[in-house]
Amino acid sequence: MTLTVLLVDDEPLVRGGLRAILAAEDDIEVIGEAGDGAEALAQARRSRPDVVLMDVRMPRVDGIAATRLLLELPDPPRVVVVTTFENDNYVYDALVAGAHGFLLKRDAPARIVHAVRTVARAEGLLYPEALRALVASRAAGTAAPPPSADHERRLARLTEREREVLRLLAAGLSNAEIAAHLVIGLETVKSHVRGVLAKLDVKDRVQAVIVAYESGFVRPGA
Repeated sequence: MTLTVLLVDDEPLVRGGLRAILAAEDDIEVIGEAGDGAEALAQARRSRPDVVLMDVRMPRVDGIAATRLLLELPDPPRVVVVTTFENDNYVYDALVAGAHGFLLKRDAPARIVHAVRTVARAEGLLYPEALRALVASRAAGTAAPPPSADHERRLARLTEREREVLRLLAAGLSNAEIAAHLVIGLETVKSHVRGVLAKLDVKDRVQAVIVAYESGFVRPGA
């Protein structure tokens, strides 16, 4: 199966570099490029890519708004934010908006290719160590995460098993790794993950991990 990718960045040089990296892979095809979020939305409607590599800071419609709009499409693509700085608040906001992970523009080609394949499979967390670092940076300067009655209400819905699964999701384990860790079947894990996402009222495991960290349910470095 060939994975189709749309590149979104206001710098043609960045788009060209990403295209050259991905074009070397037999199972990945770049089907379009866009210079801002508005153009990305129009192209996504026409070409229906599997994955969008999305810059954050762009003219007209930025990457945060574009991510939110893309995820409202029928059968939406998976979105990976591509950024210059790993501790960028814009990236965090894009993840909250529904992006499925993020990359740095200076990342090695193999890491970029791995990201496209990982988010397309939708069964693992993309580079969990980077996500944890981003969340920790976001919480820097506070002794504890700010209290949130909404977070507590949503976490209280989880069963003990679902709380175990959420901790393992936050640690970056894939469904298969969670199954092995808990000694349960893969389909059972998938059922628990669906339950976690539904009860936390989030669309994606990245957003579940953000809730886990923001609420203090999981602490950075734990």
